[in-house]
Amino acid sequence: MATYKEIKNHVKRIEGVSVETCHIADVLRDHGLTTRTAPNRIDPLNPVKPCPNGKRKAIEDTLRHFGMIP
Repeated sequence: MATYKEIKNHVKRIEGVSVETCHIADVLRDHGLTTRTAPNRIDPLNPVKPCPNGKRKAIEDTLRHFGMIP
């Protein structure tokens, strides 16, 4: 399983866009891969910064590259 840093670097290198860790966590949560909620999150059911649609595909492609999602 790749780290957030590896995912961010791969997206930046291949797609040329910068992503935040909260965007990666949002995509992972949509695929059922997160196991916990950040302790500093105000509302566990409502993320403050959901992943924008323009970056979602790049993150999903990177997760497929690392074999984290089918």
